Amino acid sequence: MLSILGFLTIAIFLYLILSKRVSVIAALILVPVFFGLFSTDLKSLGTMILEGVTGVAPTGIMLAFAILFFGLMSKAGLFDPIISTVLKLVKGDPLKIVMGTAVIGMVTHLDGSGASTFLITIPALLPLYERLGMSRLVLAGTVALSAGTMNIVPWGGPTARAASSLGIDAATLFNPLIPAMIAGLIWVLFVSYILGKRERTRLGIQAFQYDFSQELSEDEARARRPKLLWLNLLLTIVTIIALVKIWLPLPIIFMIAFAIALVINYPNPKDQQERITEQATGMVTVVTIIFAAGIFTGVLTGTGMIEAMANSLVDIIPESTGSFMAMIVAVTSMPLSLVFTPDAYYFGVLPVLSETASAYGVSPENIGRAAILGQMTTGFPLSPLTAATFLLLGLARVELADHQRFIFIWAFGTTIVMTIVAFATGAIAI
Repeated sequence: MLSILGFLTIAIFLYLILSKRVSVIAALILVPVFFGLFSTDLKSLGTMILEGVTGVAPTGIMLAFAILFFGLMSKAGLFDPIISTVLKLVKGDPLKIVMGTAVIGMVTHLDGSGASTFLITIPALLPLYERLGMSRLVLAGTVALSAGTMNIVPWGGPTARAASSLGIDAATLFNPLIPAMIAGLIWVLFVSYILGKRERTRLGIQAFQYDFSQELSEDEARARRPKLLWLNLLLTIVTIIALVKIWLPLPIIFMIAFAIALVINYPNPKDQQERITEQATGMVTVVTIIFAAGIFTGVLTGTGMIEAMANSLVDIIPESTGSFMAMIVAVTSMPLSLVFTPDAYYFGVLPVLSETASAYGVSPENIGRAAILGQMTTGFPLSPLTAATFLLLGLARVELADHQRFIFIWAFGTTIVMTIVAFATGAIAI
């Protein structure tokens, strides 16, 4: 019964947002609450909801102040020289811009954090895309492909979870997959070439010199702080290092960085309030979705729906396909990112799958490697169950349904390419 309720919850939620019947926030809140009432009493449901919201609170706080910080840096003009330099190098060629976006996404995701990747790349590149009339879906999709493939690194969440749940060293899982990961990154560059060529065909190569000082409105020019460029750059670099090194909890780092940036760039309290107000809409939209997602995951976890769904999936696997478990896990790993949170999959589903596969002579290493080829790696920037997805969407100003339709096949293709190479190189064996 619980598994049926769980699958119904996921199915109706995805239907509502993909068909755009209701907003993501409304669906995240109302759908799990409705089905939760059939599985537990009202008091327990309230406790589950509160636990879910409490669990995402640090993420919500981090995203709120991260948006404020990078929004302030953009307003002060930190990214202006970067965008101008890129424009001069690509000479208004959409193909080069999209491929450059892919490379930037790969490099910035070396820290394994989706949130920091999106916070760095999207604000820097969005003005460039808008100036040339390029699709924001291409921007969001290309960055998603790059970050998703790079998320396989050992210090990324999926590999670390898989290693912990299976009792295997992270390097043991990751190292044999290096050729597959490289193949995945090459595939991403190939996809960015295709997407960029489409944009070039649609828009053409625009030969122009882009001068931000001429493009800015009077209010925007007044808010720029060119004399503080190097100080702002230094503050941003220190902030990123602090995030990677985890000198303090991530929400605290962004809170402190934002406060320092605000005082340095806009000493006048009235100017400070204006800068905060300007970012309020985007910040509130993202943060409310994060807390709504906390309700969604809180109910599904607290009621036991996720565990029941996991057991149901294992039960339907025919015994004759047992020896092909690694292949099945690899192929289904990316789509299941839309259904299971990383914790639910890696700590709930994966151990059961691994134990089942061992009966057919398939080692835990094979199952673990198969899982990280897609589950919350290539799949995480499309999943409605991760906060980083909504950060990406909020920054790029695109809808979840449009983003999923646009990039799902390409992301799934990345997993398929890596799976083929993993089998060919022996990283995964039948």
